[in-house]
This record gives sequence, C-alpha cells and structure tokens, in this order.
Amino acid sequence: MLLHLTHDTPLWVTGLILTLGAAAYGIGLTLFSRWMYGVDRLKLNNEVAGFKFAVVGVFYAVLLAFVVIAVWEDFRNTENAVRDEAKAAVDLHRISFALPLEGGADIRKHLLNYVNDVRDHEWVTMAVGEPSDAVVKDLDRLSQAVFAVKPEDFQQLALYQNALRLLAVMTDNRNERLDSADGSMPSILWFVLVVGGLITLGYPAFFGTTNLLAQALMTGALAELVALSMLLGLALDYPFTGEVHISAFPFDHALRQMPPNWPPP
Repeated sequence: MLLHLTHDTPLWVTGLILTLGAAAYGIGLTLFSRWMYGVDRLKLNNEVAGFKFAVVGVFYAVLLAFVVIAVWEDFRNTENAVRDEAKAAVDLHRISFALPLEGGADIRKHLLNYVNDVRDHEWVTMAVGEPSDAVVKDLDRLSQAVFAVKPEDFQQLALYQNALRLLAVMTDNRNERLDSADGSMPSILWFVLVVGGLITLGYPAFFGTTNLLAQALMTGALAELVALSMLLGLALDYPFTGEVHISAFPFDHALRQMPPNWPPP
C-alpha cells in the first residue's frame, strides 16, 4: 500500500498532506480541548502533563530517530550494492577477453544484454517492488555461459575462478537491491510510528496557556517536525520508487567501460 502510494503520488503532494494533516490534528485537538474544558481548568494539568509529555516526547523521538536511521542505512547499503554489481560486471567483461575465445564471446554477449536490461527494464519494475523477467533470463544465460567455459591452462583457470567469483558478486548484489525494492520497514513498525505520532501530537491538548497563538504555533511546529520526519522515512524506505530514488547511473557508466574489443583503441 505504501509502496504504491509513493509510486503513484508526487512527493510534494504526500508531504503537503502529511504536514497539513498533522498540523490540523494537533492544533484542532488543542482548540477543541480549550473550548471543551476552558483554559483555567487545563492550566491545572501543566505541571503533571508537562512531565509526562517529556517522557512521551523522548520515547517517540528515539523511535522516530531509529526508523529514519534504519531506512537511511538500508538506502546507502542498496546504493553500494548497485555500484558493486555494476563494477563486477565491468570486471567480468574484461576477464572474458583472457578466457577461451568462444566462451569469452558468449559471456560478453549475455553480459551486455544483462546490463542493458537491468538499466532499461528492471529499474522500472523495481519501482513497484518486482523483479524483471527479462533480467532473470539474462542472468540464467550468463551463468550458463560462464559455467560452460573450459580453461585451457593454469592462467585461464585462475581467471575463470575469478569470473565465477564476480558472477556470484553480481547475483548477490542483485538479490540485495531486489530485497530493498519493496521496503525494509515492516508494517507493524509503520503502525507504531503513526499511532505514536498521534499520541505525541495529542498531548499538547492537555496544556493551557494564556497566549492561544503561542500555543497553536508551538503545537503546529511540533506537528510539522513529526510529519517531515515521517515523510523522510517514507521516501527512503523505497529506494527505487518516487522522486528520491537510486539512480541507474552506475550501469550507464559500466556500459561505457564495456567496449566490444578490449583494450579499446
């Protein structure tokens, strides 16, 4: 649900809904409690409610920081996986020139198909959390081409072992980016985050101050901070979806380093 929301809705629209909704909730609840109970009665809660609000605020701040840091680290790890996969493809392409002629040519053919399809097709399917069927077939053909190579001497055997390692690096890093494509945060954590935000923004309604404008501005500022932090977590949790996404540039750069003949003139 959140994946399709991030994919189908512009980030600024989601941010506008979150910030306006949080501010309306927090300020509206504050105004309602003042109208319902009166300022003088709410002032009696200031000392006790202030202490409890500090505990709730610290707890929610820790939870929010944990979520933002967790999704940011996963975003960075996925970026590194994309770079490592692209670099392994370039290295495998170069090693293929030192392998037997026919086997090396097959590896290069399927490797170029794989990189092109990852860039052109899988980046589109990962935006909705799915792999590309074309890339799955390309990886199978590439693996078969690597396994079919018969080294002719000890030098080719050493290079062939490195080619197998690079194929494993590409496969592992592809699996890592696919795992991250549909989000890393479980639904229960989003549920706790939303409910905790509602509780935190509802606490100012227990306070009563003489200056209504100041209380409304403070409540609104708190609401915006909570909403923007949740927006940040939502944007980073799906690294290939929406406006804040991981670029396919490493694969573009890899293709420029994979000429049909090597070393290039």
